[in-house]
Amino acid sequence: MTDETGYVVLGGGEGTTIQGPAGGPLTLKVRGAQTAGSLTAFEHIVGPGDGPPLHRHAREGESWYVLEGRLRFKLGGEVHVVSEGSFVHAAPGTPHCFQNVGEAPARLLVLFSPAAKEAFFDELEKLPAGPLDPEVFAAFGRAVGMEVLGPPLSVSDPL
Repeated sequence: MTDETGYVVLGGGEGTTIQGPAGGPLTLKVRGAQTAGSLTAFEHIVGPGDGPPLHRHAREGESWYVLEGRLRFKLGGEVHVVSEGSFVHAAPGTPHCFQNVGEAPARLLVLFSPAAKEAFFDELEKLPAGPLDPEVFAAFGRAVGMEVLGPPLSVSDPL
């Protein structure tokens, strides 16, 4: 927890868990209010075949550290397949999306810097569990400076 010390410590399994926008649970580990606006971090479980639509962020960089699984990332015009131990970063303005191409759920540590998208996740928390409607994803995203540019990666897209 955060106090006047200026640091945050959470154990495994701690944090607020909600339904994530790319399938599976998302556990918020640290929010902007706890980091003087410098960082938002969460753990995200992504089911096989799942991933967000192609989008970009106006002011935040987004980074992923793959804890478990195999994913492909579309970054700008390139596609990269990565697995456990890989690190991926998209600078502000870079079109990106990803898809779990493994047979089991993938587990990611996701970082936004500066802190961002918390209103997006707060809105998600109010929705019933289940797949997120693409139009709802786009509307929630617009409110926080995220622009949806296209559909998610498809299983039929070449690796």
